[in-house]
Amino acid sequence: MKAAIYKSYGPPDVLEITDVDLPSIKDDDRVLIRVHNASVNAYDNLFRKGYLPTRLENGLTKPKTLILGLDVAGTVEGVGKNVHRFKVGDHVFGSCLGSHAEFVCPPQSVLSFMPKNATFEEAAAIPCTAQTALQALRDVAQIKQGQRVLVYGASGGVGHFAVQLARYFGAEVTAVCSTSNLHWVKDLGAHYVIDYTKEDFADNGKKYDVILDAVGKRTFFSCLRSLSETGVYITEHPVYPKYHPLQLMISPLISRKKAKMHLAKPNERDLDFLRVLMEEEKLKPVIEKCYPLDQIIQAHRDVEGGRTKGKIIIEVKKE
Repeated sequence: MKAAIYKSYGPPDVLEITDVDLPSIKDDDRVLIRVHNASVNAYDNLFRKGYLPTRLENGLTKPKTLILGLDVAGTVEGVGKNVHRFKVGDHVFGSCLGSHAEFVCPPQSVLSFMPKNATFEEAAAIPCTAQTALQALRDVAQIKQGQRVLVYGASGGVGHFAVQLARYFGAEVTAVCSTSNLHWVKDLGAHYVIDYTKEDFADNGKKYDVILDAVGKRTFFSCLRSLSETGVYITEHPVYPKYHPLQLMISPLISRKKAKMHLAKPNERDLDFLRVLMEEEKLKPVIEKCYPLDQIIQAHRDVEGGRTKGKIIIEVKKE
């Protein structure tokens, strides 16, 4: 099968399209999927560049896992003997490793049926970033109706889902993004929008119960005065790791305000929840662009640039 692989850490140009072995159903709970669409996330860039924490997992000098990709939407081609929820021909979406290829074989526990009203492109945009936003708000922040929530990086992959989910949970939502994205982010449900190129929200004197830093560009300390007395700051991307362990250790010592770092834990329960929201038209993915697999280098460049509108999608199989 065709796949995008990388044999060394580095810039997007280390990626290449080549033939690799078709994955097989070695475990009884696995599902073989023909990939229609996948997405490129910030973590694909971090793994490809060889960011230190990823090297500890994926090889210090060169990558052990050669195929990137965290999200998938496609058609079931085969199932293990313990898989009873899915059958050949089903359209599914979910989280997995190695989806930048024609086939992938994840466990059934990280999959759900595709929303009935979603295209493969839309379904591929949901799993990683929407689950990240959902778990951060619902589980880490324990969001409550009427709370004030600020989403920093509201036009990105995690951010644009966080705006919609915070509004769904009944919060008053403030979205922070760049000038060009203010209008469509407000249309997602934000009550207020702030253009970070013209105003630092930390200087406006307003207090928030939850600040979700969806792009890892702020620190707990820079947001401290904008948090309510028992407010929670959550960071999603450890882009600046030198700050984050310190934030987590110091925050309980200096106030009742908390700093949390969150990484998504893929599971079918949350995918089912997101599927229902999509079908009820209470959640929608925003897609910047869809590239064919052989243009994956450009897709990585776009995500690495950090100025995408929503998600960047890879098309593996044409409809």
